[in-house]
Amino acid sequence: MRKFKKVFITLFLISIFCSMVFILVDEYVCYVGEKYMIELDEEMEEIDAVIVLGSKVMYDGTPSVILQDRLNTAYKVYENGTTDRILVSGDHGRVEYDEVNGMRRFLEDKDVPTENIFMDHAGFSTYESMYRAKEIFCVDKAIIVTQEYHLKRALFIARTLGIEAYGVASDIHQYPRRDYYEFREKAARVKDFFKSHLKLKPTYLGQIIPIWEDGYLTH
Repeated sequence: MRKFKKVFITLFLISIFCSMVFILVDEYVCYVGEKYMIELDEEMEEIDAVIVLGSKVMYDGTPSVILQDRLNTAYKVYENGTTDRILVSGDHGRVEYDEVNGMRRFLEDKDVPTENIFMDHAGFSTYESMYRAKEIFCVDKAIIVTQEYHLKRALFIARTLGIEAYGVASDIHQYPRRDYYEFREKAARVKDFFKSHLKLKPTYLGQIIPIWEDGYLTH
C-alpha cells in the first residue's frame, strides 16, 4: 500500500510539472508571436515576400473561406508595395489534393503575375512551411498572413528559424469550430516550440529556388 501511494504521488507530481511546462510554453510562444503582429495598413520597409499559409481547398481546388480570407489579406499586403513576391505554402502531397495551385489561381484572378507567385508544394505543416521558406526559398524577411489564432505560432517558428517575420491577421469572417481550432493550437504551439529549437528537418528539402528568381520554377 505504501509503495502504491509513493507511485501515485510521483505520477501526480510529474503530471503537475508537465502541465506547468505546457502552460508556460504555450504562453511564451503567444507572447513572442504577438510582439510581431502588425496592422494591414502599417508602413513597412521592403520585404522579401508575403507568405500565405495553406488551408483546406474544395474537391475542385477552390479555397475554403478560411483560405480565401488569407489570400485576400495577402493581396492587400501585396498591393501596399512592400514586395512583389508571394509565397503560397501548403499541402500538395497527393495528386488528388492540391492547396497551392488553388491558391495560385486565386491570386492570378486578381492579376498577380504568375512569375511573382512561388509555390511550396511541401508545406505540410506550419513548421515545414517556415523551415522551407528559409532554406529552400531563401526568405530572410517576410510578412506572414493567416488567422490570428494561428499567426502567433507561425511568427514564433519563423523568428526562431532566423526569418525576420511580421504577421498580419486575416480574420475577416466568423469561422465554424473556431473554439476547436484554438484548443488544438495550444498543443501545436508546445510541439513546435521544441521542433523549432531542435531545428528538425522537414519531410522534404530539395532544390533551392531563391524568392528573387522566377515563380515559374515552382510550377
